[in-house]
Amino acid sequence: MLILVVGDVIGKPGRQALAKFLPEIKQEHGVDLTVVNAENVAGGIGVTPETAEELLKAGADVLTSGNHVWAHKVILPCLDSEMPLIRPLNYPPGVPGRGYLVKKGVLVVNLIGRTFFTSNYDCPFRTMDELLAKLADKPSIIFVDFHAEATSEKVAMGRYLDGRVSAVLGTHTHVGTIDAQLLPKGTAYVTDIGMTGPIDSIIGDNPENVLQRFLTQLPHRLSAGSGKSIVNAILVRVNDTTGRATGIERIQRETE
Repeated sequence: MLILVVGDVIGKPGRQALAKFLPEIKQEHGVDLTVVNAENVAGGIGVTPETAEELLKAGADVLTSGNHVWAHKVILPCLDSEMPLIRPLNYPPGVPGRGYLVKKGVLVVNLIGRTFFTSNYDCPFRTMDELLAKLADKPSIIFVDFHAEATSEKVAMGRYLDGRVSAVLGTHTHVGTIDAQLLPKGTAYVTDIGMTGPIDSIIGDNPENVLQRFLTQLPHRLSAGSGKSIVNAILVRVNDTTGRATGIERIQRETE
């Protein structure tokens, strides 16, 4: 089975780039399932029902998220609907939505890290242990979008779950890493997939706005950048029977 996971989609430039390239990437590689991180799809922060539907129309099968999933309150009803949008599993009990779902026979899980985040999330390691223990008839193929800041925490999660899940793929920093690999026990891993959004930016945002924050240390409204965009994605090949990953490669496309 071939599974494509697309990094954080940033605003309108990211949505347009995804719509342009996703169909041809899926056809070229014979992709069976597409997972897209929708964390920043609405104006560069959060997700709305309209922007989520835009990603699904472009060819996404499952939408994952992260710490900005609550930025637009209009998305809250969708988290408890049939829309294939999930939020991090290790939020405290009682919050809207779900942290995993099964699509096309694949269990897709969303986790969020704790290092360098200000919110007090539950432990992602123990939360994942609990999920794997309680699911009696879990699919053999399990994909984890680990939305985290610290590279060390991401690498640790990859090693912790090696052999127990098919892939641990990092999102959130918007900067793609060069460490795509198969871990010793058969789990595909990359520290960060990277972003799908404007190249002429600072991790997707307008450079001038971000620089004003750094130079003045004052709050400054951020907006998505513009110009040429890039699509960053990871393609993983998985053995249907064992759930072990047998291949991983990085895919990139740039608009003119």
